[in-house]
Amino acid sequence: VASEIVRQQDGFLAFGVEHLRPLNLKTVADAIGMHESTVSRVTSNKYMHCPQGIFELKYFFSTAVATVDGDTVAAEAIKNRIRQMVSAENPAKPLSDNTISEMLTRENIMVARRTVAKYREQLKILPVKHRRQTRTA
Repeated sequence: VASEIVRQQDGFLAFGVEHLRPLNLKTVADAIGMHESTVSRVTSNKYMHCPQGIFELKYFFSTAVATVDGDTVAAEAIKNRIRQMVSAENPAKPLSDNTISEMLTRENIMVARRTVAKYREQLKILPVKHRRQTRTA
């Protein structure tokens, strides 16, 4: 199972989370000739040491989000992109969920504002009104 995950996620291992591919249990199960439930059980509470750190095997199973050009990108890769956008934002003018959604669309990733909000909450990033920092003199 681990070997198949490494084979499927070679882009992630070489280049980082933005290259994480959508992957599901069925794909791995079919590739190694096992049942999905077996793959699920085998990956529970197991970890892999990668160049980027230590990850639970379940981390590599990510849902697919469609891009404008018909390709797919892993939800974890989108979450990582949102994290990058928020960390680079101007503290006096933080990015709204809608603005982040529009920026992702310009990068060919179709994500609704409510999906951005959901991912932001999963990343434990505060809403825009709580991230805004005003200058006091």
